[in-house]
Amino acid sequence: MNNAILTTHHLNIGYQTSRKNVRCVARDISVCLEAGELVCLLGPNGAGKSTLLRSLAGMQPPIAGEVRLLGDDIYKLAPQDLAKRLSLVLTERVDVGMLSAYTLVSLGRHPYTDWWGRLTPEDEAIIHWAIKSVGALHLAARQLSELSDGERQKIMIARALAQSPIVMLLDEPTAFLDLPRRVEIMKLLRQLARENQQAILLSTHDLDLALRLADQIWLLTSEGILHIGAPEDLVLSGAFADTFRSEGVEFDIFSGEFHLHTPVKGEVHVIGDGVASIWTIRALQRVGFRVKQHENYSLNRDVNQTQILVEVISNSQQLLWRITKNSQILYSYYSLYELMKFLDYL
Repeated sequence: MNNAILTTHHLNIGYQTSRKNVRCVARDISVCLEAGELVCLLGPNGAGKSTLLRSLAGMQPPIAGEVRLLGDDIYKLAPQDLAKRLSLVLTERVDVGMLSAYTLVSLGRHPYTDWWGRLTPEDEAIIHWAIKSVGALHLAARQLSELSDGERQKIMIARALAQSPIVMLLDEPTAFLDLPRRVEIMKLLRQLARENQQAILLSTHDLDLALRLADQIWLLTSEGILHIGAPEDLVLSGAFADTFRSEGVEFDIFSGEFHLHTPVKGEVHVIGDGVASIWTIRALQRVGFRVKQHENYSLNRDVNQTQILVEVISNSQQLLWRITKNSQILYSYYSLYELMKFLDYL
């Protein structure tokens, strides 16, 4: 069953650099947004993510190709008709003066109101629903200037919801938020897509959250190639690692994390298991050690005794790290910070 709402056909996007010259940043884009899905647009800085979003929103004409919304050419739709189908949330902070949160959300009903902008009971009900949907009823009476970045972003999403769109486009909606608020906003958008059967596309630099929460990823490379698929598909194909590979940074396909290239300081054998051992290994790898893990001493018969052994002792009474070399206990530490400082001098 085809739930496609917004589609592109052989779309070339770019911008004019001078009166006669146009720079194309991506070519031959044929994609679709489907109802009920959260799609994350990823890519390096300067790849053209914002240009693609503006083109999909009808704000920037394409160099070639077309964008269709429910079968209609998006660039031929009347602004009021387009606003009833598609809403847009941009990164830039908008100066709204002394407006309350409720008043800003009510502006989302502008495409539906009469010449005087009067709100009907139905409009009021939709505004209340939009604010409630983002968990912001307690913010409705407050002025926008009094809200935190996370609270403000919720209100901007509520305004977009109040338009009753079938497509929502968001340009880096979590850019200025701390980690808990980024997680909250991403989970909220995924929930809204599911519950309202909307198609939601957002650009983001939160790669880890996108891998965990997106139904689909659009991965735009610096060469203007758009890779499309489930997050796991793009990881397994190598597209994810290739796109973000840069000097000093590498995507680890096994952990799903990015790692910095650091000079190798040597090899350390870790004895132990459990959570404490996992974070010990992470700490050692962070500062440049290759790590081999063993569950107990019996597995270390072939270990060169001149090598460093770190035994993780973790139980209900204590948590400590014991360092052994040449079959002798050198030191015991009660924090990873102290352990890392000691290993720096070896």
